[in-house]
Amino acid sequence: QGQLVESGGGLVQAGGSLRLSCVGSGDIFGHYPMGWFRQTPGKEREVVGRISWAGTDTKYADSVKGRFTISRDNDKNTMYLQMNNLKPEDTAVYYCAAQVGPKDEYWGQGTQVTVSS
Repeated sequence: QGQLVESGGGLVQAGGSLRLSCVGSGDIFGHYPMGWFRQTPGKEREVVGRISWAGTDTKYADSVKGRFTISRDNDKNTMYLQMNNLKPEDTAVYYCAAQVGPKDEYWGQGTQVTVSS
């Protein structure tokens, strides 16, 4: 079964940048739109943004619009989340998933992003 693996998280000061990566199998990247999500303790997981299979269409949560950019390279089976002007409220575990019909599936283990003030 396919699986996704996130990487690139870490500790950064407010105003800084990070780029997360999500790597998976060709079975996943060859077929599905993808998304980035985040979760903090005690809160539900929220959508950060989504990208179409071809990478031509993206949508973002209002809280990250203008600061975060999602891209994908299907030849490398990799999706990226470029995060600029990070804020302390962006602190969370970030996950990627594939949009399989109405469900998000093939969740990775997540990568921690911590933004200090």
